[in-house]
Amino acid sequence: MGIYFRTRKSWLEKHYKNILLRKMNILIVEDESRIAKRIERMTRDILGDTLQSLKYANTLHEALQFIENNSLDLVLLDLNLNGDSGFDLLTTVVSESFHTIIISAYKDQAITAFEYGVLDFVPKPFNRDRLEQALNRVNTKEKVATNAIKFLAVKKRHKMQLIPTEDVLYVKGAGVYTELFLAGGKKELHDKSLEKLEQLLSPSFERIHKSYLIKVSEMKEIIVESGSKYMAELKNGTRIPIGRTKYKDIKAKWF
Repeated sequence: MGIYFRTRKSWLEKHYKNILLRKMNILIVEDESRIAKRIERMTRDILGDTLQSLKYANTLHEALQFIENNSLDLVLLDLNLNGDSGFDLLTTVVSESFHTIIISAYKDQAITAFEYGVLDFVPKPFNRDRLEQALNRVNTKEKVATNAIKFLAVKKRHKMQLIPTEDVLYVKGAGVYTELFLAGGKKELHDKSLEKLEQLLSPSFERIHKSYLIKVSEMKEIIVESGSKYMAELKNGTRIPIGRTKYKDIKAKWF
């Protein structure tokens, strides 16, 4: 009987873990088939049942076509693709809803990659542990260690526009998308969710509500309204709700 319950408990733990962790659709963009197969083998081993699909493209053109026609959660991207630059693809994919992890021997380009909004940079040669660390960040919502992102790419009439993060005052969740509220009163729609942007943006942005990220330096004061409602007033006069569970932390940190 004891063995049965232990087995049953183990099955339930695995079952509910798979429910909580969304099954992932991944694209590998790598021009060397030997390395691509190694990445694929390790990724399948690491993710197990949480992997929905894993595809492989060895050219920028093939990768772009696949991205345009398929739903993805993650792209694993090399920066040198048969002489083409992976940055030509990166400037497009960072505007999409999925995360991007770079796997490249060009370590000197890591800072630039993070500035464009990648979740991680895995230098070649790499081992299983380093790839697993990167993949875990997708599901655990771990923030980018460097917080070096300087741009948010948005789609503008079949082209990309890079929005400097210094121009972003606050971010509002809009379902699976987000709305970027910028200095000067402009607003842009971004394809990444609030949770994904929270992972990428620096600590200068704080989650003050389930639907809002704000730039801390733009906060002017906290206003307490009747009914125990809390609002953050920005320097431009905009008022944004503060979640009750966030209020004490925010007040302790900045006021």
